[in-house]
This record gives sequence, C-alpha cells and structure tokens, in this order.
Amino acid sequence: MSRPPAGGGHPGAGPGRRHPLLVVLSGPSGAGKDSVIARLRQRSEGFRVPVTMTTRPPRPGERDGRDYIFVSEEEFERRIEAGELAEHARVYGRLYGVPRSELRRALDGSDAIVRVDVQGAATLRERLPGALFVYVEADSPQRLAERMRARGEAAEEIARRLRESEAEEGRREHFDHVLLNEDGDLDAAVDELLAIIERARGRPERPALEL
Repeated sequence: MSRPPAGGGHPGAGPGRRHPLLVVLSGPSGAGKDSVIARLRQRSEGFRVPVTMTTRPPRPGERDGRDYIFVSEEEFERRIEAGELAEHARVYGRLYGVPRSELRRALDGSDAIVRVDVQGAATLRERLPGALFVYVEADSPQRLAERMRARGEAAEEIARRLRESEAEEGRREHFDHVLLNEDGDLDAAVDELLAIIERARGRPERPALEL
C-alpha cells in the first residue's frame, strides 16, 4: 500500500514530513516490556508513551496517570460504551485498554510506543495496520516467573500467567518482529529494537495512522 500524500491522514504530518510511527510492544507478563520501553526512552528522546487504562489496583510505586490510568470496572465499561478506547481486553481477570485520546496525544508530531497484551495487539493490528508490532519474549519460562515474583505476584497468579503465556507464544507469527529480552542484556534488546524501528521508518508503503 502506498503512503498517502504528506499532510494527510494525521494531524502531525505536514508537507515534506513523514507520518509518526506507532510501535506496539506486546508479549507475556514478565517479558520485560516496561524495562525495554524505559531503557529505549533513556537512549532516544523521540518517543512518547500513551498511558494505558486498567481496572487492576496499583502496584507499589505506581502512580495514576503516569504508569496507568486506574479506574473502576464501571468507569471502564462506560469508556467502552462511549467509544473512547482504541482497544480493550480482559487479561488475568482485569480490564486493560488504550484510550484514543492518549494515542492522539502521543502521536501529535512525534513517534510513540505503547505496551499492550497480545489480545490488544491483535485488535490494534486490525484497526491500525500502519503501526509496527513487536513481540517481546524472555529467554525462558523460569525468567518470566522470576520477574513476576520480583513484582510481588502470588504463586497462584504466577502459575496462571505462565499457562496463559504458553498460549500466547503461538501468536508470535502475527507480529512484525520477535524481540528476545535476555536476562542481563537489556541494552542488546534495545539495540535490536532501535534497528527494527529505523527499518520501519524507511518503509514507504507503511500507511498513515487513522485514529
């Protein structure tokens, strides 16, 4: 598919400018998506991060509006009915979704990167085919479990998430790239992600995002 003329399809695109790129990062719980995004932003200032909405309670140190937008089930359902979410899914018993307003804000003249679950990534691929989809995986199930224990997850919850991560592994083929986040080598994962992003930026056939 050819790219629309400059100045169309996105409010941040003007004459002679490329359309902003949305990077969708997904993968199982504990794969290190947040760590990859944090290190990427340390090394490259050209990315904004839309804030995801969730009904799960905050973890220690998390702040509303910065890490997530924390809302009740009732408020989340109201946002769905109002058409305010670009995608949403129930994951591990809690609702997660990306507000359209957050995507528009992040992509207003800038590239953006957003972390979503595998279900959410499938929805965004249908709605935003111009985005870049990257699946993050850890080097082993044992490492996934260690990361979840470090976050304070209960043993039953870790076991359930590991079972679900096995099912998610089969969906890797629906992503543009698979990124291995090996323990102790976060910078290597970010190096690879930056290379993937640079190649995507140079693809003239990538369509503009319609939000």
